[in-house]
Amino acid sequence: MTSPAVTSPKRRPRHTLLLARHAKSKWGLEVDDHDRPLSGRGRRDGVALGQFLAGNGYRPDLVLSSTATRARQTWQRAVLGGAVAGEVRYDDRIYEAWAGALAKLVRRLPDETGTALLIGHSPGIAELVRLLAGRRGPESAWTQLEAKYPTSGLAVLHTDADWAGLEPGAAVLVDFVVPRGT
Repeated sequence: MTSPAVTSPKRRPRHTLLLARHAKSKWGLEVDDHDRPLSGRGRRDGVALGQFLAGNGYRPDLVLSSTATRARQTWQRAVLGGAVAGEVRYDDRIYEAWAGALAKLVRRLPDETGTALLIGHSPGIAELVRLLAGRRGPESAWTQLEAKYPTSGLAVLHTDADWAGLEPGAAVLVDFVVPRGT
């Protein structure tokens, strides 16, 4: 039996939280880690992420993205794939943040934000899924997520909790996908 704060995947949730790890970045450049751009594969995967979002009816009211170049470019490429959002904010607190810090950012979202997309980094994004969903949801999604949360990985969480009341275990993981471009 699920807690009252967790919605059934068959019922429309109060809030949807999309947690994306940025697309594949380019290595071997003489730039600071924060400034690494997407690789060719990352650019293709960013478009595929946008196609997945648009094709599945996910239109975030708010996108919160790390200020790292690769995270910004992931959203820019997603837009080329058809993704749209009501508002986009870049926040330097997401770069190198752990799950607790990311959860604080999510809890500060306005409650009228129905769907939010957070674009961040490993391991914070994966840890946030584990923290908020507490192993609730389809075993197939958890198996894939636990095997690896690769670049462009996207977790879809549903909750009936207010954003401010989004405590550990108050969400359910309803899907985990890794969009790949061709």
